Amino acid sequence: MFTGLTLGQGRIVARRLGRQEAELVVEPDFDWDEPLIVGESISVSGVCLTATRLQGPRAFAAYVSAESLKLTTLGEQDLVNLERALKLSDRLGGHLVSGHVDGLARLKNAAPAGQSLKCAFSCPPELSPYLAPKGSVALDGVSLTINEAGRDFFTVNLIPHTGLVTTLSTKKPGQAVNLETDVLCRYVQRLLSADRRARPPDQPAGQLSFAGLMAQGF
Repeated sequence: MFTGLTLGQGRIVARRLGRQEAELVVEPDFDWDEPLIVGESISVSGVCLTATRLQGPRAFAAYVSAESLKLTTLGEQDLVNLERALKLSDRLGGHLVSGHVDGLARLKNAAPAGQSLKCAFSCPPELSPYLAPKGSVALDGVSLTINEAGRDFFTVNLIPHTGLVTTLSTKKPGQAVNLETDVLCRYVQRLLSADRRARPPDQPAGQLSFAGLMAQGF
């Protein structure tokens, strides 16, 4: 798990493409607080990857599956945000981020809002139920608060610090970012869907049937 508070930026310096998958070599532009270990999880622009080998004191290689290439920008993005996995003793300054990207959002427009930058993104309509005003979202691995949310769009504010230390301020209209919805929303939506499927006709909505949930695999 991650928090969405990135350590800094890095660059994909090599991309070895297979038939469907790829191996990436990522080099941060900062020094790690502790030496990397082969097998540890690292968020690369919001995608949880495993460091499979080390290259020098900072760079690492990671395998990317066909599913990750299909759902994310890692096949084409070079500048990335980096974060190490959360320790249980760490402060949770952002929100719980799994590194499992749901899909792509695209920047529609960005405009100054005081010292911040108000950014509007389009998103797949099927993901909109998981986006709520004042809720959390991770874009390219960055934890942000949603201002507005519609059927196929949402807006966020980038404060100056976030714009400075992440790649989000470099995005142009039409460019894609990796979108991860709040993991808690996924489970709530799943439970509500199961409730609707499993509930007997005479049972009020919201009273989850234990037997029905078990039948649905819970």
